[in-house]
Amino acid sequence: MPIAKLPDVHLYYEWAGPEDKPILLFSNSLGTNLQMWAPQIDEFTKHFRVLRYDKRGHGQSEVPRGPYTIDQLGRDVVGLLDFLRLNKVYFCGLSIGGTTGMFLGAHAPARFHKMVLCNTAPKFGTAVTWNTRIQAVHSGGMKAVAGSIVERWLTPGFRSSHPQETQAVLAMLESTNPQGYIACCEAVRDADLRNSLTMIRVPCLILAGTHDASATPADGHFLAERIPDAQYVEVPSAHLSNIEAHDDFNRHVRQFLLA
Repeated sequence: MPIAKLPDVHLYYEWAGPEDKPILLFSNSLGTNLQMWAPQIDEFTKHFRVLRYDKRGHGQSEVPRGPYTIDQLGRDVVGLLDFLRLNKVYFCGLSIGGTTGMFLGAHAPARFHKMVLCNTAPKFGTAVTWNTRIQAVHSGGMKAVAGSIVERWLTPGFRSSHPQETQAVLAMLESTNPQGYIACCEAVRDADLRNSLTMIRVPCLILAGTHDASATPADGHFLAERIPDAQYVEVPSAHLSNIEAHDDFNRHVRQFLLA
């Protein structure tokens, strides 16, 4: 099993695609694992060598004691690149993966050619909202919150017409380690990157979902207006745009990265 042994965490990762192509790193959302990017593999391995990983506390990666921070999650990405001896890559992150990308764009810009920040925000929700969710997981495990999260992540129309994909997302959430999930919730709760957006020195595409209640189009416009020279696109989806609107998602991301 491919494991990056970093000083304070072991991260699971997977490769796909030709070894002679430029590298595209995907960073997934809270409560999922690297399999969330399955709808992107066939398209992007035509142009890139795709690198996916499970963030700390998720999937097959180690679950250190929390709380975690966005800075820590960002340093994990740099540590993964160092472990794999990768100097510079393309980056695509969704939700907490996008917030991680904001930290990287401001603090490690030399490691990235371009970034796509999807369905994300520099500050998510309120402390009260996150503490309520954390307490629910403490008390009832992931099943206590998974159903309501899926309802925010995918539109009702998609859930009814794509039951298999919806069930796969629910299964990912329910299988997430509760302590790892809580520790990452604490990272999102405590993160506020609004004042560092102007420091980002990597070409960025901001991708928002029209029906996303978690990271709204207004959040996307906020990012696009403050990150220097950022571009903005919107797709017809809720939070998991890479799943619900995968064709539009793939087209916009491909065009931006290859331009």
